[in-house]
Amino acid sequence: MTIAFHPRRRHHVLGAVAVALAVVTAATACSSGSGGSDSAGQGGSFTVWDPYPQFDGSSQWAKLLESCGSQSGVTIKRTAFDTSDLTNKTLLAAQQGSAPDVLIVDNPVVSTLAEAGVLTSTEDTKADTSQIAPNLLAAGQGEGKTFGVPIGANTLALYYNKDVLKAAGVDVASVTDWPSLTAALAKVTASGKKGITFSGIGTEEGTFQFLPWFWGSGAKLTELNSQNAVDAVSLWKDWLGKGYAPNSVINNTQTTSWQEFASGDYAFAENGTWQLAGAKKAGFDFGIIPVPAKAGGVAPAPTGGEFVTVPVQKQSARYPTSAKLVDCLTNADNSLATDTTLSYIAPTTAVQAKQVAANPDLDVWVKAVNSAKGRTSDNLGTKYPGISEQLRTAVQSVLSGAQSPQAALSAAQNKIK
Repeated sequence: MTIAFHPRRRHHVLGAVAVALAVVTAATACSSGSGGSDSAGQGGSFTVWDPYPQFDGSSQWAKLLESCGSQSGVTIKRTAFDTSDLTNKTLLAAQQGSAPDVLIVDNPVVSTLAEAGVLTSTEDTKADTSQIAPNLLAAGQGEGKTFGVPIGANTLALYYNKDVLKAAGVDVASVTDWPSLTAALAKVTASGKKGITFSGIGTEEGTFQFLPWFWGSGAKLTELNSQNAVDAVSLWKDWLGKGYAPNSVINNTQTTSWQEFASGDYAFAENGTWQLAGAKKAGFDFGIIPVPAKAGGVAPAPTGGEFVTVPVQKQSARYPTSAKLVDCLTNADNSLATDTTLSYIAPTTAVQAKQVAANPDLDVWVKAVNSAKGRTSDNLGTKYPGISEQLRTAVQSVLSGAQSPQAALSAAQNKIK
């Protein structure tokens, strides 16, 4: 396979990365990425950077990387970074001409790296994305191009405590929209238990948890002060005011809100796929339902998860081997094991069916992922971080009582303009 490389693009990368670096926190210079002595792109070592430092060299993930390297005729030199460090280090490496051959990166970051000219597109690498769910692929798309392949996805839903609901006389099947959910919370609190907990902290975690309610109202991220948006933040505010949700949600991370639910006192908790194993150890019967939209149905929740990408290299002859590595990491044969290891829902319907067959508890998560959307979708791209910051600032202001929903969201809309 031959992949065209345009000399002009390299010049563009250096200039664009310099601009991108101006808006990220400075980091120390990292070690050489591609180790470009293998000018033919065959044999030798290929570098892979990923955001999974929790998996050491003995893990199934590390073994898969080694296996994909062997199948591609190369040795894998893997480096794992915390997610927060990976973007900065990648931008710096691209500026220095030492980007990794394969980069696995959080999906909202793809647009930032693509706009900076750091990433090749799937058109360049000839990657087949035809079987990938369009809503998941959208998180890595911009300007009519796709920059990588999703390795898997997670999202949010509502966990519920069966014992708490039963004691309050609530049938979870009746919870289909915002009014019925609020009615259920009223019954639970009247019975002496607690209603719902979630993460409303003033970080991306808070935005992530608010988006199902924001999108579920019909609101758009380009119109933060719409009536639908006001309805969404008013819902959370009303829950706090009536005692259906604790004031701690203002500072809760997803971890601390989960700890509240795990106490056994709460009826509901908004949280993610990654908490399923913890739920099974909580000591009480639980269930999971999708986050309901305002008027019924499933609310779109934001997708979490990473894309496997191929950064721009000085030596274009390396691309065919990089493309083989991407295909190995994301193909149907490996996807089931990979997504099980990473606690993700697979990005293709065929593998999703295998996951549910192996673990029926994942059925609700498959449905939630198939209704989810990327945070940078709707052509937001690199505009998303600024919008997210203003949205979560507005939510914090409302929950704390500093501003009314309309005033806070109007201020946020003025700032993103």
